[in-house]
This record gives sequence, structure tokens and C-alpha cells, in this order.
Amino acid sequence: MSSPDDRPARVEDIHELATALPDVEVGGTGDRPGFSVGGKAFVFFREPRKDAFDPETGERYPDVIAFHVESEGDKLALVQDESTPFFTTPHWNGYNAVLLLARNIGRLSRAELAEIIQDAWLARAPKRKAAAWRAARTT
Repeated sequence: MSSPDDRPARVEDIHELATALPDVEVGGTGDRPGFSVGGKAFVFFREPRKDAFDPETGERYPDVIAFHVESEGDKLALVQDESTPFFTTPHWNGYNAVLLLARNIGRLSRAELAEIIQDAWLARAPKRKAAAWRAARTT
């Protein structure tokens, strides 16, 4: 029997999953929200920018979502794994974040999306807050 977390992820899941974490502030606009903790964004929807475009048409992607990651190693693991929908652009070199096109979010399960969002929150949360959250989940 499958659980709701096995289903394909949806863009709407981002708000639900991000705001379920402690002390999350929601900013941005209705169609391009951003989620932060301790004043640091951990997930946000980007405006179309010249660094993220369709290589076939040259059109800027209108649906890019950025997720922070803990390290360059985590970033590389996600973008180099062809089974994931994550990517990066030269603009993000040296920045611990991965990008995802909203149209491809269904390539992730809801559980996988939850893990990515939790990891993004942990990467940006104050150290004590992150440690307390981890401790609460192991007890």
C-alpha cells in the first residue's frame, strides 16, 4: 500500500512543507514566494533571468525554484545525478544551491521534496535551532 508521500510532488507541496518547519517566514509575492529562517532564504521561486534558459529556444525559464544545500558536495551530488531534475548555471558557481524547474517537480516524490526542503532549512537555520530540530526528530 502506498503512502501520500510516495505520490509525485507538486508545487503546492513546497509551501506546506516549508511552513511546517520551525520559525519559517514567507516573503516574496504570491506567485513567487520565498521561505526563510533566521533571515536567510532557503527556498525561493525566481523571476526569469538570463542565466537560466532553454538551450533550444533561448527563452528564459519562467519557473525556476532555488533550494539551498549544505555544501558544494551536496550540490554536485544532486546536479550530477541524472535521475534527479536538479541543475545549476554558471551564475550559481560557488553558491550552495540547486535549481529545479517547477514543471519537473513531479519527477520527485513528495517524500523526496520534503527531504530537499528540510535539508535546505537545515543549511540556513541558526546552528542551535537546527541542532534542536534534529534532536527532536531522533527522540
